[in-house]
Amino acid sequence: MGERLNILIRRFVDYTNQEQYNKRIQNILSIGINYMTESEHDIALEDTDRIKGHAALVNNVKAAVALAGAVRSTLGPRGLDKMLVEEGGSTIVTNDGVTVLENAKVEHPTAQLLISTSSSQDKSARDGTTTTVLLMAEILQNSLELVRMGIHPTVIINGYRIALEESILELSNISKEISEDISEYAIVSTSLAGKIESSVTSMLTNYAIEAANILSSEEGGEDLERLRVKRLQVGNGGIKDSKLIHGLVLPKSRLDLETLAFSNGGKIAIIDGGLENKKIDMDASIEITGIGSLKEFHNRDLEKIKILVEHLKSFDIDLLIVRDGVADDAITPLKNAGITTYRRLERRDLELLSKMTGANPVRNPLNLKFEDIGNYTKRAEKLISDVKHTTIEGDIGGGMTFVIRGSSPEIRNEMKRAFDDALGVAHRLKRNPSILPGGGATHIHLARHLRIFATSQSGREQLAIEAYAAALEIIPRVLAENCGMDPIDAILSLSAAQNNQLEDGPWIGLDVQSGKNINMIDAGILDPLFVAKHALTGATEAAINVLRIDDVLWAKQEAQTPDWQNELTEED
Repeated sequence: MGERLNILIRRFVDYTNQEQYNKRIQNILSIGINYMTESEHDIALEDTDRIKGHAALVNNVKAAVALAGAVRSTLGPRGLDKMLVEEGGSTIVTNDGVTVLENAKVEHPTAQLLISTSSSQDKSARDGTTTTVLLMAEILQNSLELVRMGIHPTVIINGYRIALEESILELSNISKEISEDISEYAIVSTSLAGKIESSVTSMLTNYAIEAANILSSEEGGEDLERLRVKRLQVGNGGIKDSKLIHGLVLPKSRLDLETLAFSNGGKIAIIDGGLENKKIDMDASIEITGIGSLKEFHNRDLEKIKILVEHLKSFDIDLLIVRDGVADDAITPLKNAGITTYRRLERRDLELLSKMTGANPVRNPLNLKFEDIGNYTKRAEKLISDVKHTTIEGDIGGGMTFVIRGSSPEIRNEMKRAFDDALGVAHRLKRNPSILPGGGATHIHLARHLRIFATSQSGREQLAIEAYAAALEIIPRVLAENCGMDPIDAILSLSAAQNNQLEDGPWIGLDVQSGKNINMIDAGILDPLFVAKHALTGATEAAINVLRIDDVLWAKQEAQTPDWQNELTEED
């Protein structure tokens, strides 16, 4: 830089024209400013690794493909399980894609973004998480090929949005409503394919549909099944001993064993706190000068307890539920008042019990009113796996408990995940009864449809739509791979079968059990429309978000708290 300035200055000696001299001065200043700016940028990024342009896209696509590879073999009824080993040595054996991804140690930011999309699919639709991840990875991989051909990412993104809109419209066109020929059982059991033993699938499907039917008439949104159906794991027994019980099952026994263990109904009150005298929460000491003073303190506490119990007795209740503790001095007065008491319950149990019985939880027992009292229909205690369990039933809200049995915690956890998915699908089907064919039929049909539709686009978006169509074929391809078939032959055969069937073409799919292309209604392999829509939308939006990234900055050091005191000292 200094040598360049010296050369320019030496040339000024030959200039006598003032105007030319001024222009040269401006050039010199411009060169100096540009040099200083570039130097400042270099200093600002000296602690940062930077990947930009094509390299950034390649890096992100590699992360997505690696993520999809982790769950690829779990897709379909013949998908294999994954064993996840944690640092402490504990293991999780599962076929659920979102469980694999959420428990994996992933540091790459793009992979974390895609995992979030898969989790969103699980929360919204309860199924299709593996499909979402595979679609995302395949869409991004095809995008990379388009970029290498010279297609700008903005054009690709526009083409993908056009393809998604057309796909959603076509899904609505080919979907059907649940009818006598199409049962809920086939749809829910399809969502469980490969996630649990086939011998248990029927039991879980029936329990899920039974619970969904009870909740269908209640308001509370799509997540109602998470709140109204409790999952309780119990040791011992086989997985086929699991049961859906109408009512709230608590691993609790009554506070006083002299009270009744059974009841055919009555009034119930719920205390969202404790039934005991408040203690002073401070460091203090009281000097007792005589034995009578100590007895007076105790009598005063007994009098307060007596007032609380008399207040509860005035409502003629026979069942009391207390979230926190109950004073020892209150146990006998409660028994004498004919009140059976349970204590130390979780808040979720209190909320479910409130919905079932109509009882309103009250923080202070003295504030209890007649409108806060509820009614239960039955209460019974039973010994399960050497632990007393109490079942409380009500006839107002649909509260249930799914008691999960199994020989090990790993088996019970897998049962819980499978039941969650089955119940989630069954419950959402009540509000969205439209269905689509499974077995890769939907994705093959969309791919064929989009290839024809792409010819209506005059710009380069046509290439993006064709790439999107090719990405959709990843689902039947992986289904074929996981059952030992040749994926190319399977796709070609399925596409031809759909083309030859004019009326039921879109409903011809791959039956992985027989390896034949048949009507999915006859095979009972069906998917909910809301699962397919959410999977397509989530996968496309996630892929577009990754495509928009052209610069990745990796900080080499952790952020540090600035030393403001030193700066203030320097300014002074």
